[in-house]
Amino acid sequence: MDGSGTGGAVGLVLARPRRLLSAEPFFMEFIAGIEERMAERDMSVLLHLVTGREAELAAYRRWAERRLVDAVVVVNPTEGDERPAVLRELGLPAVVAGSPVPDPATPTVLTDHVSPVRTALERLLELGHRRVARVSGPVELLHTRARTEALAEGCRAAGIPAPVVLEGDYSHEAGARLTAELLKREDPPTAVLYDNDVMAVAGLEAARGLGVRVPGQLSLVAWDDSTLCRLAEPALTTMSVDVYRYGVAVAESALECADGAAVAERWSPAARFVARGSTGPAPAGE
Repeated sequence: MDGSGTGGAVGLVLARPRRLLSAEPFFMEFIAGIEERMAERDMSVLLHLVTGREAELAAYRRWAERRLVDAVVVVNPTEGDERPAVLRELGLPAVVAGSPVPDPATPTVLTDHVSPVRTALERLLELGHRRVARVSGPVELLHTRARTEALAEGCRAAGIPAPVVLEGDYSHEAGARLTAELLKREDPPTAVLYDNDVMAVAGLEAARGLGVRVPGQLSLVAWDDSTLCRLAEPALTTMSVDVYRYGVAVAESALECADGAAVAERWSPAARFVARGSTGPAPAGE
């Protein structure tokens, strides 16, 4: 397919419940970045929401048959991800947003998930924390695994206990439930890292409901800074990512795919540790 396109659009399928998409700022900012860059070429984003992988693959087949899109953006790569190969068979140019690369033959906008976790852990260690936990996203996602492995390795290197990791689904409900589960343990963590902002805000509310003071007794670190984090009380410390700029980078790679041009190597913006009111020294005696 060439840049004049058949559909004048880049396709993006999100396999997640609609209620999560409306509550989670990440994808709204991500899509806004893609749309901004597409508009410069008088192209659009064809967004389709589905509930699972089979429905996602079916959407790709329809798009290919009807020649509706010029390229596809694949998000949330997983171990053994079949989507890049299916898209190649369908003749749909594709770019993967995420890292590690699930398919070397498909261009990928890379993301470093290891260094930010190390940075967050270093800051917590400086504050005296030794019992660190993590509320993650779905375990099948490659970036979930990369972050969990980075935290486990960092804890081993620091000589502190292995982190307790509980799997969530990015929802408010999961953040509240899993934080309560952590805090009711015999040896509860003094710091918790979350895989998104929604679960972190819910974790803050759950701690308050249990009478656990933040940051006096518990420090919290969110991922993906947003207004939710800044308006929380106390405001949440985050690993802040310029998600909008990430979307722009993905769009630029998708346009190169649509043009049949060589795709330049690109990285998503690095996550930065932004300290706010939800982190503090570990409780005395810990």
